[in-house]
Amino acid sequence: MVNSLLPLDNFVVINKTILENQDRLILTLLYQPIIGSISISLYLTLWSFLDRNKVNSLNNTHNDLVISMQLKLDDIKEAKDKLEAIGLIKTYLKKGEVNNYIYELYGPLSAYDFLNDPILNTALYNNLNKKEYKRIIDLFSMPKIDLKGYQDISCSFNDVYNFVSMNKNENSNIKKVSHLDLAFEPNINFNEVLSLIPEELLNIRSISKDTKELIYELSFIYNLDNEQITEIIKNSLVDRKIDIELLKENCRSFYRFENKGNIPKLVYQNQPLALRQSQPNNSKKARLINQFENMTPYEFLSSKQDSKPTDKDMRIVEYLIAEQKLNPGVVNVLLDYVLKINNNKLVWKFVEQIAVQWKRSNIETVSDAVDFAQKEYLNNNKKTKGKQKVEVVPSWIDQDIESDLLSDDELKELEKELGR
Repeated sequence: MVNSLLPLDNFVVINKTILENQDRLILTLLYQPIIGSISISLYLTLWSFLDRNKVNSLNNTHNDLVISMQLKLDDIKEAKDKLEAIGLIKTYLKKGEVNNYIYELYGPLSAYDFLNDPILNTALYNNLNKKEYKRIIDLFSMPKIDLKGYQDISCSFNDVYNFVSMNKNENSNIKKVSHLDLAFEPNINFNEVLSLIPEELLNIRSISKDTKELIYELSFIYNLDNEQITEIIKNSLVDRKIDIELLKENCRSFYRFENKGNIPKLVYQNQPLALRQSQPNNSKKARLINQFENMTPYEFLSSKQDSKPTDKDMRIVEYLIAEQKLNPGVVNVLLDYVLKINNNKLVWKFVEQIAVQWKRSNIETVSDAVDFAQKEYLNNNKKTKGKQKVEVVPSWIDQDIESDLLSDDELKELEKELGR
């Protein structure tokens, strides 16, 4: 659920875990490179609001967080969203004259579970250089001890203890470590994938819940569709069963081959729901905005050139989203603008100059981006008026598209313009 935070909204923190010193190391070394220091700081700040028993907090306002962290509420909201997405907190809302929130704190995964999770491990690898990644792996690795010549002489439980009769105790409320799974939308139809693999090749009964979840995760990480993951699974079968390690390696190899040796990065998101137009209508502007909002930058660039974006283009997209923190829909507007006024070329310095300007101008929504681009174009056009210079611009840049409804022909033309 998308909801804006207000300074006077109340919140209570509920503890669903036990945080140890090792967990703080995991948060800093494994989680922080992915979600950033502000999110980790928010997690620890919420932890500090807990009572002495570390079970729950008193009632607080979000203004308390603003004061404690010396951050804007929008930054705290963004940090909270990242904590939710990666499984460290869960949020509940009760609406009223003053909204009331409950933040449940969950423990980080163990280093073993984190580094063996395909999504989290890939995200970590791509946010660190190879040297730092290896240092972290070495830090959490167990030393290999040669037990050759040794004999296990440890006592078993019943060698030492006996049970005597006693009353049954109910211990369901004892504090324990709880974790949240990552929540994401699968981009394949699992049943359809299985239907494409003959029974003589794959024993369907051999597929466990964990294997099914892994296939979903790998498809998500490597942006695979039904046909692609089907062929990869076929090439990963041993004795009619899926070889997990072979499946992972084949997914990586396929992606590297398709993307010139590169590995995936987290840039395939689209415009956040909270920043989309609330009530789309049939005006030219609403239709245009809807197109920009509902395409990822990857899809947008693919539609513009009828092929996959180049690695260079995707590095530009990653820069716009990861470094300049522009929302994906805004990135689409910027890309469309630059491509049209620069002869279908994405020149790094030109893109960077516009991105910095838009970031300074606090451009967050597609509507703001379209309006800003229109104004900039008109201002620049006035300065160069009289010069014999003809340049191609997006169809929306110099038109009044606030309220005019689209005709069928205009709608087809606009969809053609955006590659749909």
